Amino acid sequence: MRKLNVMLSPLTRMEGRSMRTHHGMLQRITKLGLLLMMGVSMNADAGLFGLGGTSWKEEVLLHDGGRIIVERSVERGGRHEIGQQPPIKEESLAFTLPAINEHITWKNEFSKDVGFADFMPLLLDIYQGVSYVVTTPAGCLSYNKWGRPNPPYVIFKYQSKAWQRITIQELPAEIKTPNLIVGSPDNNVEKLGTSFVKAEAIQKINSSLRQPQYKTILREAVRDVESSCPEMVFYKGAWVGPGDSIGKRMMDSGKK
Repeated sequence: MRKLNVMLSPLTRMEGRSMRTHHGMLQRITKLGLLLMMGVSMNADAGLFGLGGTSWKEEVLLHDGGRIIVERSVERGGRHEIGQQPPIKEESLAFTLPAINEHITWKNEFSKDVGFADFMPLLLDIYQGVSYVVTTPAGCLSYNKWGRPNPPYVIFKYQSKAWQRITIQELPAEIKTPNLIVGSPDNNVEKLGTSFVKAEAIQKINSSLRQPQYKTILREAVRDVESSCPEMVFYKGAWVGPGDSIGKRMMDSGKK
């Protein structure tokens, strides 16, 4: 049988190369898609670390020895120095009240006048079927915004289907030990490499805290807390302190 020498035209050769290139691109795109899907799957429970937001679960030890699962979510953003991590912009705690099987969420939302979220959560507890959240102001601006409390807590009680602020005197005496990861919880969870943090691990993390107001819920004023944050007032979209003539005048008038 005589062999046929088939001469491919330049156009035909170009089409062949184009088809091979196209096929190679499809293979690379498919592989990339699989890698992305694997990444999303691996982060489905733990959130998207490093991409602005994350979520995880904490086993919270209640004052009576009971335990509940709290779903925590954190999103970072807002003003920050170059090279530093953005502050916590929004945060939430979600849990189910065992007695009535009610799903409850507490939110720590972005505060425009502060530049980030107002609070740092310390504990979530349940006393006689009522839920409580104890927080501390996140920074001096928030401390001034929320009335310069001393001891430095802003406390919430869940009643009438809403979170209401209460005084330290209204917080049951049995509730006294922080049981949430305090500080930068998302960073701590990322270091642990898990999406579920046991109560014992939370206690170990919090054991490194040095400030007495974070180790236990204090009922008396804390020395040096007020002096560590200068008194400020919010005036026409900006915080002004006693070194500013407007701030001094407003503070003096408020003390009369």
